[in-house]
Amino acid sequence: MAELANEPCLAIEGLTKRFGGFYALNDLTMAVAQGAIHAVIGPNGAGKTTFFNLITGVLTADTGRIVFEGRLLDEARPSRRTVRGIARTFQNIRLFPQLTVLETVMIGEHCRYYPSILKGLRDLLYRPFGEAEDERVMRGNALELLEFLGLADQRDQKASDLPYGDQRKLEMARALATRPRLLLLDEPAAGLNPHETEHLDEVITRIRDRGVTIILVEHDMGLVMGISDRITVLNFGTRIADGNPREIQDDPAVIEAYLGEDEAP
Repeated sequence: MAELANEPCLAIEGLTKRFGGFYALNDLTMAVAQGAIHAVIGPNGAGKTTFFNLITGVLTADTGRIVFEGRLLDEARPSRRTVRGIARTFQNIRLFPQLTVLETVMIGEHCRYYPSILKGLRDLLYRPFGEAEDERVMRGNALELLEFLGLADQRDQKASDLPYGDQRKLEMARALATRPRLLLLDEPAAGLNPHETEHLDEVITRIRDRGVTIILVEHDMGLVMGISDRITVLNFGTRIADGNPREIQDDPAVIEAYLGEDEAP
């Protein structure tokens, strides 16, 4: 477990999101410490995806506040939140199959260098002939990330040709290319075999050790309990527990709503 700083990276204050009469999130309050691996767990329909969509700007909250690094997170567009330092992966892998592994990671670099279409077009029109300096920098950064995640030898392969586990790592590399300080991982172990999941444990820990705070939504309880500093449990959009892994495993409300007797120690 990491030694955590006092000031939270992310503070959620009374966050509520309704769809008609259904509360996807109901008055959620929680804090994510700097440098933490903070898991958010719960049964299907608990509000986990809505939570991620509110943080990244895909959805707008009905009430409540999101404070990121001490500042209100009020940018309307997801791209602006990426520039602020927030990135995510998805439960269903979203890659451009026709691009190479290296090009896929460089897409993340472009999101950081060109947060708006107008700026990207301006720089493209007025840069000198030949490869621009920023393009060389982006390529170098992308190669460093591929090396970090063990994908450098596959940089010229098409993304669609990678094994499933490597596609998961490639999506992480693309997210890391935006240089986030907060990374949201949406069920990164989904579809992985036990060996790949064990390696994922190491990858997530190494990402945290690079100074990235991580919020992990995951159903693999072995992974969650093994690497999380803190866990928040949701049920029907409401927080029912918040604590360290041992506290969560021993909580009767969590056992009843989600873990079940077989998962309890």
